[in-house]
Amino acid sequence: MLIVRATKKLRQRLGSATPYDGEPSATLLGEWYATLLPWRPQQLILLVNEETLLPVLMPVAPGATAPARIGPEIAAALATHQAPASVIDSELSQMRDCRFGPTANRSVVGIMNEFAYLADVYRHSDPSRSLTELGAKLAETPCSPLYRRHVRPARELKAFLQLIQRPE
Repeated sequence: MLIVRATKKLRQRLGSATPYDGEPSATLLGEWYATLLPWRPQQLILLVNEETLLPVLMPVAPGATAPARIGPEIAAALATHQAPASVIDSELSQMRDCRFGPTANRSVVGIMNEFAYLADVYRHSDPSRSLTELGAKLAETPCSPLYRRHVRPARELKAFLQLIQRPE
């Protein structure tokens, strides 16, 4: 099961999303945070992984299918960052059931707000950039919670994947 800690604005927009009831996320990367980007003409969901701060952007519409599309969007982002196929397949199988709950980590919410601002700046500077390219650009942003580790979400993800791939 995938736990997405979403802002109130996004939970209200999605309406019928299955609520979080205290269970931990069963995915390797853990919980994800999400917010609504009310851009025009297309509203987006910005997802940020709590562990690595990896950002993922996806369209909201159609809202009824958004929870089911989150897993494949995350998997596509992992593929963009050259995650091993075994990790992507494992994550996809765990993300079939997606539940939403309120945000709990203010640090991740702060990073998510910074990413939202930067994404808006980047999309205006290059309107032809795809959501995948925009997410990859955001993943190269230095983040203060990662300064003592790998500084950027893309590097943090790479280090995390290397750590879990080590033979014991």
